Amino acid sequence: MELPVAVRRPAYRAAYRVLQVWWFVTRPQKSGVKCVLTDGDRVLLVRHTYGRRHWDIPGGAVKRGEPPLHAARREMREELGIDATDWVSIGEMPVRMNHRRDTLHCFHVDLRDPVIRIDRGELEQAHWFARGALPAERSRYVSPILDRAGGQA
Repeated sequence: MELPVAVRRPAYRAAYRVLQVWWFVTRPQKSGVKCVLTDGDRVLLVRHTYGRRHWDIPGGAVKRGEPPLHAARREMREELGIDATDWVSIGEMPVRMNHRRDTLHCFHVDLRDPVIRIDRGELEQAHWFARGALPAERSRYVSPILDRAGGQA
């Protein structure tokens, strides 16, 4: 049984705050995925219900022992209802986030007329933007990751 959105959103926010303290104390090394979803010249950006809430490229954590491609597929299925199979790796990017040392595994998939079904507990919004008209309030990693997608996106 899935908890109602009104319960899950505050739970995500609280868990994120606790994790931020944990990351500050432990300075862990983690792996995550970022997934560039395009529909022609449009790119999908999301706003989470927790954290800074800037527009960002969808993604998530890689579980222990999980291949990054599997994490990308799982996260996109869970957060957006996307079950794409033709992902292309666009490389890795070392980043520092919330006192963590992360390796972001970046992937790209071009979808045609996609139907998005967002997880309202984790995501506040998802919106398609033209590549030339990205919002100003976005994560610092959006442009470098889109640059990696380059000619593919």
